[in-house]
Amino acid sequence: MGKARIRWLMRLVGPLLLVWVFWRFADFGALADTFARAAGWPLLAAVLLNGFAIHAKLWRWRSLLGSVAVPLSLGGAYRAFLPSLYLGLITPGRVGDALRIQYLKRDHSVGYADGLAVSIVDRLCDVYVLLAFVTLGVVHLASAVDLPLAQTTWIAVAAVAIAPALLFVRGVAEPAAQWLYGRFSAGETHEGLSVFFAALRSQVGPRLIGPIAVTVVAFLTNYLQAWLVAYGLGIDLRFVDVAALVAISSLLSLLPISISGVGVRESFFALVFPAFGFTETFGIAFGLGVFAVIYVPTLLVGFMAWLAWPPSN
Repeated sequence: MGKARIRWLMRLVGPLLLVWVFWRFADFGALADTFARAAGWPLLAAVLLNGFAIHAKLWRWRSLLGSVAVPLSLGGAYRAFLPSLYLGLITPGRVGDALRIQYLKRDHSVGYADGLAVSIVDRLCDVYVLLAFVTLGVVHLASAVDLPLAQTTWIAVAAVAIAPALLFVRGVAEPAAQWLYGRFSAGETHEGLSVFFAALRSQVGPRLIGPIAVTVVAFLTNYLQAWLVAYGLGIDLRFVDVAALVAISSLLSLLPISISGVGVRESFFALVFPAFGFTETFGIAFGLGVFAVIYVPTLLVGFMAWLAWPPSN
């Protein structure tokens, strides 16, 4: 069996988890009743906030492009950014980032090394801000999250935090990358790797304050959206509880066993919600609501942008 097929089969674990959690915990009558009685205005407000969250992340990407001197207009940024959202949500991994790198190369003559460096720093802003929220979330939910789950979360936080940081360690990352490249190219070296690491490290410093601040705002917007979903479904949770739960579920969704966290998110909420006095069915409803309000509208916007500005044009 080919590696590509194995990777795709791994992504089926998440949907299978969703099937399992429905079979094991869901009360379909109560689930349907929860959605039927949902208040419309909080859910609509949550959907509209996607526009702000998307624009915040687009601003961050444009800001980081300043390190490679790309004067990207707002319209040009949207034409590159929105289709990549669609591709990133329907494929495993971060294929959408590759689309943006290709756009920069094609339309702005930005080298792949520079484009990759910008994309990695853009992604690391998400990763490290998420880890900060997860850390606060685990501390906040210490009494609600059982010990094995808390330990697993701490291990995941440590692993996700340490691995990317090695890219910035001089004398370690570049030799390792050159060695790996040499293993697949008959011992040759690649000058582009030096360009990539130079571009990557040039972005570390005061210039990151703005992008990190915007990332924090974008995450808080997502947590506000999730709280509006809970409110609309009649689930009485505090904003800080929702933020902690969604942050941890987002970290778990990084596992390469699902696309867009489908199944992983709902399983986590079903297991944790009883600690807050709610049934597993409410946890499933909340997870599905978050998916419908945050992921589905973003997917639709990205799809329409993909049709309007296909990569081939």
